Amino acid sequence: MVLEAIRYTPGNLQVLNQLKLPHQEEYDEVRSAEGGWHAIKEMRTRGAPAIAIVAALSLAVELQSTKLSDKAEEVQAFIIEKLQYLVTSRPTAVNLADASRKLSKIVSNAAKQGGSDGKSVVKAYCDAAAQMLIDDVSDNQAIGKYGAEWITKTVGEGRVSVLTHCNTGSLATAGYGTALGVIRSLHGNGQLKRAFCTETRPYNQGSRLTAFELVHDKIPATLITDSMASALLKLKGREERIAAIVVGADRVAANGDTANKIGTYQLAVTARFHSVKFMVAAPRTTIDLQTPSGAEIEIEERAGKEMTFIKGPRFDGVDLDVSHVETVSIAATGIDVWNPAFDVTPAELIDGIITEVGVVEKGPDGKFDLTFAMEAHNDGLKPVTIGAV
Repeated sequence: MVLEAIRYTPGNLQVLNQLKLPHQEEYDEVRSAEGGWHAIKEMRTRGAPAIAIVAALSLAVELQSTKLSDKAEEVQAFIIEKLQYLVTSRPTAVNLADASRKLSKIVSNAAKQGGSDGKSVVKAYCDAAAQMLIDDVSDNQAIGKYGAEWITKTVGEGRVSVLTHCNTGSLATAGYGTALGVIRSLHGNGQLKRAFCTETRPYNQGSRLTAFELVHDKIPATLITDSMASALLKLKGREERIAAIVVGADRVAANGDTANKIGTYQLAVTARFHSVKFMVAAPRTTIDLQTPSGAEIEIEERAGKEMTFIKGPRFDGVDLDVSHVETVSIAATGIDVWNPAFDVTPAELIDGIITEVGVVEKGPDGKFDLTFAMEAHNDGLKPVTIGAV
């Protein structure tokens, strides 16, 4: 059975509450843009592609159940205002802002059509939002395919192992995943020896979510703490044939600098020291050509209690009691906390960016040229394929 983080039919949206994983699978119904905003902000749904889709569909559900004006321009203004509000839920993830911009353009074009009314504008929006869900799965499968091919071609014959960070699978996307999609593709081809995943403090997306997906799919996998990565590469890198560290992205700047879950930067540093390839897997909607470098990326900072407290079901020494979830303090009371949700990995430390049309490598000058996506990225909701990369 394929894991579904997002379940949508016209008029109904349900998102898997990822705060309760891996011990409980519970879907929350989202009825409005406000409900979508809170699901994203509270991290009941997360992952750059998934939050863009949930945001778009939460507004679609609201539009389908709300009596609106018959005037196209009034409905257009209502939708654009709601989209701008949704973007404030997670400002670092470019997919959300990108979807908002493209959907706003679609709505504006629909409102300008001769004979348009409120209903036709709503239909144009809802059709486009629903298409995002479909397109994301096919894009992820392509990312998995290209990433697996690049790794096996670079390393040569034999099975390889891969280390990944945070959660970039079916739970972070519409399905299959980006970096975890590469691992799934390697496994499906019989080319994966083992997947290693970091626990990803402080929210533990690796131990709660990625480990959950790997166990669900019966992929051979091992969990490590974030601080074990360098030791893993040094002590087990050759034995396990660890060929690459593959991560996702929340925003890729025009020069290739990449914002991703906190802890990504240090993985890139240790990958370079140990001569292990460091790859970013992301759809082109994550590439932000309007942001020149990582220095311009806004980094979200979250509440300190996410680091000083931890939540989970009670363990009596033998069994887990999932009916009793407890919050436990794990830090000294009164300690100051710095809790950035993301860090920026310099392009210099990235060997390739895996997209749905191929792997972008650096040119002879040692720099990424991501302008190949410029025209497609700014036209329509989903970029068209532009040949090989």
